[in-house]
Amino acid sequence: MSGHEIAYQAYVRLVEKRLEDSMNALARASSPYAEPLVQAMRYSLLAGGKRLRPVLLLSAYAVFGQDLSQPLPFAAGLEMIHTYSLIHDDLPCMDDDALRRGLPTNHVVFGEAMALLAGDALLNLAFEQMSASGHPRAIKALHAIAKRCGSLGMIAGQTADISLSHQAPDREKARYIHLHKTADLFTAALEAGLILANAPLPALNAGERYARHLGIAFQIVDDLLDLRGDVGVLGKETHKDQELGKITWPSLVGEAQSQQDAKAEIALAVQAAEELEGPAGFLGELALKTLNRVQ
Repeated sequence: MSGHEIAYQAYVRLVEKRLEDSMNALARASSPYAEPLVQAMRYSLLAGGKRLRPVLLLSAYAVFGQDLSQPLPFAAGLEMIHTYSLIHDDLPCMDDDALRRGLPTNHVVFGEAMALLAGDALLNLAFEQMSASGHPRAIKALHAIAKRCGSLGMIAGQTADISLSHQAPDREKARYIHLHKTADLFTAALEAGLILANAPLPALNAGERYARHLGIAFQIVDDLLDLRGDVGVLGKETHKDQELGKITWPSLVGEAQSQQDAKAEIALAVQAAEELEGPAGFLGELALKTLNRVQ
């Protein structure tokens, strides 16, 4: 295992412990009447996954900061936000998915109403924990996350993903969806981590470019995996995009060109990472691994 992989796993362990502790604390504080809600929240939040977004936040912070306990509430909060978005995305009124991270989706196990409430609760718990952090730059970091995840960011991208389904695809529509549905949450991670570490403006600019290019590449690869990924490895159903009439990059330019376009975006991400952390840093290596991911 390389040094970068060891670092990634160390970040993941920090995040996993924080998420587990958060859910245990919630269970202790909750009324028995809310037990079904807590179970539904725990089911999806602790179901594993790459924990990529909180890792991005922690690693961005680590370029300028040392005490990782400072950004940890924000890293965990960002994973809660990501998980809520997945729960809602899987609902029958959205993508109607039955499998997520190799397990039945939340609404399949707990019902649509409880899945909806679990997503709502995770979103609120995220902001509750981040706002209670006591960090001197918490408000600025919270603003960055809320803006990137809200009606001008991730939710706007999800709206376009749904409303533009079964329409004639074009690059402008696809790029809008990629930038907001996927890349904005990556950007939230980089911006929040750097803000919390009090990074200078050039670093914030480099971090934003890194996250934008990484997010676009990640979504292109995700589109490709929907076409040719292994369900057992991927942990979710494949060929859903075509079934739902989604606008994807491969539907515009084909699989071979999509792979080349993802490679070009990763090269730009690595360039931005080198401005931020120097050559052969954690963020640059993480970007390079995106091209070959299988899940």
